[in-house]
Amino acid sequence: MKKRTASFQFCRPLFWICVIAGLTSGSAKAQSPDFQKMTPEERTAYMNKMREASQEDWQKMMDKLNLKLPTLPPPADDPKRPQHLKPKEGSTNWFDEAGYTHVRSSWGIWSNYDEAIANEYKLPDPLVLKNGKPVTNATTWWKQRRPEILNDYLTEIYGKTPANTPTVTFAASGTDSTVLTGKATRKTILGRIDNSRYPSVTPSIPVTYYMPVNASGKIPMMVIVWGSFPQPMGTIEKLIDAGWAVALVNTGAIQMDSGAGLHEGVIGLMNGGKDRQPDEWGVLAAWSWGLSRVLDYFEEDKAINAKQIGVQGHSRWGKTAMLAGALDQRWAIVFSSCSGSMGASLEKRSYGETIDNVAGSGEYHWMAGNFLKYGGHWDAMPVDAHDLIALVAPRPVFITGGTKDSWSDSKGEFLACVGASPVYNLLGKKGLNTNQMPAPDVSLIDGDLAFRNHEGGHVDSLDWPIFLEFAQRQFKVKK
Repeated sequence: MKKRTASFQFCRPLFWICVIAGLTSGSAKAQSPDFQKMTPEERTAYMNKMREASQEDWQKMMDKLNLKLPTLPPPADDPKRPQHLKPKEGSTNWFDEAGYTHVRSSWGIWSNYDEAIANEYKLPDPLVLKNGKPVTNATTWWKQRRPEILNDYLTEIYGKTPANTPTVTFAASGTDSTVLTGKATRKTILGRIDNSRYPSVTPSIPVTYYMPVNASGKIPMMVIVWGSFPQPMGTIEKLIDAGWAVALVNTGAIQMDSGAGLHEGVIGLMNGGKDRQPDEWGVLAAWSWGLSRVLDYFEEDKAINAKQIGVQGHSRWGKTAMLAGALDQRWAIVFSSCSGSMGASLEKRSYGETIDNVAGSGEYHWMAGNFLKYGGHWDAMPVDAHDLIALVAPRPVFITGGTKDSWSDSKGEFLACVGASPVYNLLGKKGLNTNQMPAPDVSLIDGDLAFRNHEGGHVDSLDWPIFLEFAQRQFKVKK
């Protein structure tokens, strides 16, 4: 009997753009051919091969977990399809009158943007132990409840980072003192990951960082989770003008953003090129590990304040920034932009991106294999986004969304902040002081857990000025 395959979801075009961007990086060339030297036909053939490899790996994990997809009728004949949706020529997705994109997950659940039916969920209480006893003090949180939540994330959601990860040695690879009309010095460094245990793969950690030339004393730094896209010079200039250092990390060289690359990169290095086990780390955890190695490096930089190094990411990298902050308590501040499901937006809430979308064959590689168990079974997942935010507490977190970014569900992100606020309060910090969604562009930055829903779409550029205001207040940085 032929096995039924999972379809790629809403973000498929961006997904493959991100894959290609990572593959064309010189540092990632050992994992892929040089796209610049390929004909259009060769590129198409290669990407089709990658899709097939990703699908095959996804199916292997499904089989390992004894998971089966339901048999579904064609979308046009599906009685569960909202009847107001219309197909669009050239697309496998469906669209409503407002232009929102709707997809049917491989488990038969259609995208939803109706608040009236979005909130049929029950969140786990971050301040109740698994034995049912309440958490009433910080000691119980740190010694019992936080380890419970963290263990759920490590075994069921993002996967366990191996204990014997390889050493990383950073070396300078270039300097340019002419950028931003002389306001900053740009340096590049390359983290060489010891691959002696499996020499056929060569993952690395390329970093580009900028230092303001007029800086005095030790200054704060933001590490931006990035790929090999053109660098966001406008954002970099804002940080430089505010007296911050800024570093960008090419995640694709650490681990390819594709299920086709799980036998390579640092994951493949640790597995000797073999298949993952269900509780082993996925791509987001691998990227987070690489970010921690970058943090190791900058903690030793005498020009940087080691206690004021933050991490930021947008979209899938916003998910990564949240996870990095949860896994490594040295990150002093976290800024997660438009991160959606498995980032800062409530997963059990049926709105925009959902657990099913991430568990499909286009994005499953971000997660541990065990995460696939929750496709179509959202209620069974032991944690939700408010728990991930709570793992960052009591350190400051800035969560943002956009009014036109329905897929990422900015209201779900706000509600996750509301759900995490009791943990901040328990630890002597200040969560959100409201449970009412703020108006667009109204910034809730008076506490240690901050939220903003900008007027606009899937971008982070609109929120950097507000982040700087929030962070400088937290770090008591002089403007």
